[in-house]
Amino acid sequence: QVQLVESGGGLVQAGDSLRLSCAASGRTFSSYVMGWFRQAPGKEREFVAFISRSHGSTYYADSVKGRFTISRDNAKNTVYLQMNSLKPEDTAVYYCAADPRPKYWRDDDYPYWGQGTQVTVSS
Repeated sequence: QVQLVESGGGLVQAGDSLRLSCAASGRTFSSYVMGWFRQAPGKEREFVAFISRSHGSTYYADSVKGRFTISRDNAKNTVYLQMNSLKPEDTAVYYCAADPRPKYWRDDDYPYWGQGTQVTVSS
């Protein structure tokens, strides 16, 4: 089992950058695929980014491609989401998720989720 704690959210202006972090407990972090999702008020949760276990293959939602970068540091048991050129429509609670099983990058059936961190982008 793994516990996830997100941090790094905040209130920024359009065009600014933020880096979210997701710290994971446990000694097998490198064996988990990791994902970032977000949920805006009144909307369903949506996929943002995915990173595989060993090779670090990454995938992104079209809405963030070219602006967001997911990365992981297995030595620090942490996955990051670097968010650049933020837009008001990026405003949401951002969640990281972990899964020890192989999965398709858009699947959202992760067994482990963090509590979320709020990102608010003002225009």
